[in-house]
Amino acid sequence: MTKLDGTARGGVLVPVAQASDSPIKLIGVGEGIEDLQAFDARAFARSLVGLENQ
Repeated sequence: MTKLDGTARGGVLVPVAQASDSPIKLIGVGEGIEDLQAFDARAFARSLVGLENQ
């Protein structure tokens, strides 16, 4: 998944994960290959609802 910096903040991941049998392993946080990071579902969910620092 790429473009987590958009206004939807990557929230499309939830329905995509529910509709697919494929796991989400990586997310892109920039434009280059070096900007791929391992996907952490718990950290992503906390950030999505504004709890990233709690």
